[in-house]
Amino acid sequence: QVQLVESGGGLVQPGGSLRLSCAVSGFSLDDYNIGWFRQAPGKEREGVSCIRTSDGTTYYDDSVKGRFTISRDNAKNTVYLQMNSVNPENPGVYYCAAGQHGKYDYWGQGTQVTVSS
Repeated sequence: QVQLVESGGGLVQPGGSLRLSCAVSGFSLDDYNIGWFRQAPGKEREGVSCIRTSDGTTYYDDSVKGRFTISRDNAKNTVYLQMNSVNPENPGVYYCAAGQHGKYDYWGQGTQVTVSS
């Protein structure tokens, strides 16, 4: 059974850091691309970053380039999103998802990130 479980969300001050984790089971990280998405209140879900399974290539939305880093640990079946220099545009529910060929088929339940001083 495919499962993705996010963790690591919480309250962070502007300029602070947070690391989100996405623990996967039921499949290998070698077989699926993993993406991180954010849904802010009243807004549609949007892509933040992703990592390609074939060669580990990473992609970032322009709004987080240079501040967020996606990485994976195949031995732990976990993908991370390191969030640095968090700003008031970054809060929301963060989801990780697994997919192939540009389509994400499996989603986690999300983890809440709140930015406040």
